[in-house]
Amino acid sequence: MSPNYNSIKIISIATIVLSLNACSSNPNTPQLKINSESLKVAIPNNQVNLKSQPPAKVETLNFTVPAKYQAKTVYQVAPSNKEKVIALTIDDGPWPKTTAEMLDILKQNHVKATFFWVGSALQENPEIGKRVVAEGHAIGNHTWHHWYRKMDEFTAKSEIEKTNELIYQTTGVKTSFFRPPGGYLNNGLAAYAKSQKNSVVMWSVTSADTDPRAKYQVFVKNVIRDAKPGAIVLMHDGGGNRERTVKALPEIISGLKQQGYRFVTVPELLEMQQ
Repeated sequence: MSPNYNSIKIISIATIVLSLNACSSNPNTPQLKINSESLKVAIPNNQVNLKSQPPAKVETLNFTVPAKYQAKTVYQVAPSNKEKVIALTIDDGPWPKTTAEMLDILKQNHVKATFFWVGSALQENPEIGKRVVAEGHAIGNHTWHHWYRKMDEFTAKSEIEKTNELIYQTTGVKTSFFRPPGGYLNNGLAAYAKSQKNSVVMWSVTSADTDPRAKYQVFVKNVIRDAKPGAIVLMHDGGGNRERTVKALPEIISGLKQQGYRFVTVPELLEMQQ
């Protein structure tokens, strides 16, 4: 065997050993490459999905008013075929604890309601507001400060538009439904809302849950007694201690269901015009 052959053999063996050492010294390199490549594929796909969803979601969350009810004050609706539908409306939130408890009850009973928000309350409780929207409830504007006093046009505009802006920034919702605090129609707020073609939503049934002396059973009795097809029911989740309203809500829902009522939001109710 020639010296040259031995040299070639030694060099070949050394090359193989070096190659094996190179592979074994970083065994994770091929796996890391595969993982990074698969992540690069997954991330753009997720980004595309996220970008494609918000426009449809925002479109769904535009609570617009049917032409018949634009710039009008609404107390109730006469649904076609006198269908037994009713709209629960809940004012003055979002509120710590109470709103979440009412959301739990509504969810357990498969009921959608309409929440009229105070801007300053939403500012304090944005995550609760996001939950209300995420669970499919409708939203209306209830001013920023919940003032009753008479206002000039500038103040009325600020009360409503500042709240609209925060609702949109927080939840993506745009709403054309407005409820004046205390039901006051002559202090400048309703006039401004109507100038923007909003529907000024009042109520035809009240739980009277702001009565500090009444027991929660009275709230239940008030609603069950006065319910009619197309009624709009007034309740509160904020502005004070609403634990009695929380207690009343399950019995209000069950009592109305026993009477054959189906629950709808205010936007849905206004679409059911005769």
